[in-house]
Amino acid sequence: MNCPYCGHIDSKVIDSRDVNDGIRRRRQCLECESRFTTYERLQPASLFVIKKDTRREEYDRDKLLNGVRKACEKRPLEAGTVESIVDDIEAELYQTGRTEVPTGTIGDMVMIKLRKLDHIAYIRFASVYREFTDITHLKEEVDILADNILVNSADQLPLIPTEEMTAIAKSPRRSRR
Repeated sequence: MNCPYCGHIDSKVIDSRDVNDGIRRRRQCLECESRFTTYERLQPASLFVIKKDTRREEYDRDKLLNGVRKACEKRPLEAGTVESIVDDIEAELYQTGRTEVPTGTIGDMVMIKLRKLDHIAYIRFASVYREFTDITHLKEEVDILADNILVNSADQLPLIPTEEMTAIAKSPRRSRR
């Protein structure tokens, strides 16, 4: 390992610790005695993503991370939640043992995780992923989600009290001005 300060080619490991999906090593340069940290992460076999137009691209963790981050932007989620979702999806993808995965599979995995995590982030992601062409498709997805919230509201704290949500769901739709 080259020293980032003086460029010397040799260093010694002072401390090693397991972190998330890799190893953190604290090193000291044998020449200038500066200390620095390195992270080692297993590089799994190459994974390719099959796009909708049948093109193949190498899997890019950052693209997935950015998409999920965008959906979860300004949502009250714990720090590290987005990274955890991407870590879980990535682990599932590599565990399949396949070298090529359709984008639809990855998108569906994200949708499942976001649906359990945060309904607003789910709708945001769904609107891009499912390419809603008009407001009716979006409304259908929100209605399905609202019906599911009424049935299974234990996953998330409600923004609207259950009684009020039930009344809204059962009331005839009025146009707003």
